[in-house]
Amino acid sequence: MIHHRRQGHTAFITIDNPPANTWTPEGLGELEALLATLDGDRGVYAAVLTGTGEKFFSAGADLKSFQGDKAFARHFIARFGAAFDALMNARFVTIAAINGYAMGGGLECALACDLRIAEAHAQMALPEPAVGLLPAGCGTQVLPWLVGEGWAKRMILANERVDAATALRIGLVQEVVDKGKAPGAAAAMAERVATLSPRALEYCKSLIHNARNGIPLRAGLALERERFIDLFDHGDQAEGVQAFLEKRKPEWKND
Repeated sequence: MIHHRRQGHTAFITIDNPPANTWTPEGLGELEALLATLDGDRGVYAAVLTGTGEKFFSAGADLKSFQGDKAFARHFIARFGAAFDALMNARFVTIAAINGYAMGGGLECALACDLRIAEAHAQMALPEPAVGLLPAGCGTQVLPWLVGEGWAKRMILANERVDAATALRIGLVQEVVDKGKAPGAAAAMAERVATLSPRALEYCKSLIHNARNGIPLRAGLALERERFIDLFDHGDQAEGVQAFLEKRKPEWKND
């Protein structure tokens, strides 16, 4: 269900479960395991995540999975949590290329990424309450942080589906491109990521997450300064400054 390939410093991950790229516990386990492998490979600076085909990024979980089996539901939602937590906290930068419908757990997968690029025909929603469920893969927690409580409530409590243009306007996605162009745009963004210090990016991502994880401002600012000094323990700090002074591109060793 999960395919991946490596090109340079970028991993390309594809959700492949036609017709709607729905999630299964097994598929979520595959994603979690792959992310652990990629996290251990310091040559990976970014990952692009998309769905196979032209219509669906991912429609979330198959609702047949939740027909009254509480034990299985607990197992399934635990797999959602583990996979999307791994995606959210990956060392490298993650970019969702939303190539179509992103519904329920499909949208939550995109929410767990650092950045989101949507194709113009994409539609996004968290419709779980319409079938007696709730978004439990990160939706109720991450969506308000990204778009504000008002829009999060419109999408979750009023079952409002948003198109790509609206998603861009409210900050749910960072870019909208023509149909079929999201993977390429995400790859181009990943190439920009690869021009930056991997260690510095790792620290920056962690610090940004501290802000939304409720770390008090004073503690966050102190940690920010500590991480700045920590960079001097690694060769890329000296290389970055020297390359700037010599007016050349830095050669990151990612040591």
